[in-house]
Amino acid sequence: MGKRRRIAAHGSDTRLPTGSRPTTGRALPGRAERRKLARRVKTRRQRNAMKEIPILVTVALVIAVVLKTFLVQAFVIPSGSMEQTIRISDRVLVDKLTPWFGSKPQRGDVMVFKDPGGWLDDEKPPPDNSPVLIKGAKQALTAIGLLPSADEQDLIKRVVAVGGDTVKCCDQNGKVTVNGMPLTEPYIQPGDAPSTISFEVKVPVGRYFVMGDHRSNSADSRFHLQEEYSGTVSQSEVVGRAVYIAWPFGHWTGLEQRGAYASVPDPSPAPTPVPALSNSVSPRDLNGLPRLPSPAELPLVMGVVGLSRLRDRRSHGVFARSKEWMWGMWRSAHDPDTTIPRRDASSSPSRPNP
Repeated sequence: MGKRRRIAAHGSDTRLPTGSRPTTGRALPGRAERRKLARRVKTRRQRNAMKEIPILVTVALVIAVVLKTFLVQAFVIPSGSMEQTIRISDRVLVDKLTPWFGSKPQRGDVMVFKDPGGWLDDEKPPPDNSPVLIKGAKQALTAIGLLPSADEQDLIKRVVAVGGDTVKCCDQNGKVTVNGMPLTEPYIQPGDAPSTISFEVKVPVGRYFVMGDHRSNSADSRFHLQEEYSGTVSQSEVVGRAVYIAWPFGHWTGLEQRGAYASVPDPSPAPTPVPALSNSVSPRDLNGLPRLPSPAELPLVMGVVGLSRLRDRRSHGVFARSKEWMWGMWRSAHDPDTTIPRRDASSSPSRPNP
């Protein structure tokens, strides 16, 4: 019996509710005490979880704001100006990181930019009549990038020409040309012509000429040719480069089409301007007279002249002493009675008497 009791006691589960075993030789807690201890442990874990939830939410919000501001932002497409490439209600991801490192949109890229002025006057969003709480929730979600903003005046178009390019429509085949090279544009909405508006624009440096892929349904740069910069968009107005369609998954695709512009030559360099007169203190006399030093240049000229005279004086003294020494050497070689003067540091050599 004693042996059986010892075996049963050894085989029983002596673990505490925390999962550990007792290390002392004290009596094990009863069933009621173990349940009470288990409830305490469960309550403590729930309290710790409740404390961590606000921290996790705060971290998630900070990450969302950082992503939206500096890295990637999602935009909802409300119009059909970019069909069939981008359809209504598609979500596109816009790269906002690489512009911080000097990256700029190139020909064939799709970019999102602020309204240059008056492009969206006819597309004012309807007023939001939602209750105050719902409106506040929408504004909070918009601030962190989970909802699109209804009042942001942003547009999305494709870059056709960059600064320095000459874009023209149309050639004899009805195609748009950039720097004289006709474009083959596979992204244009089927059935649309490259353009029904004739134009020729020299794009200023630092600006972009943009067009929608649905050319018959896009009020792009072609509709603002009479404005100050011929409908081009400034680099400072660019929000970022649209890289992918993120939603729905069936529309997932890249958006850049740089291959269509691979054969476009670089724009011809601008003629070198004729240099103007220098901005010196004393301008050059156009009549050909010698230029006199100005009061600001006079101390410099005097210093240079003084150093030159001092150098000439020293070199002349050394040359004279060397000449006299050589003359004495020649006379001593032909006349043994002639003595060679000593070259002493305290006295300069003199010419011997004949």
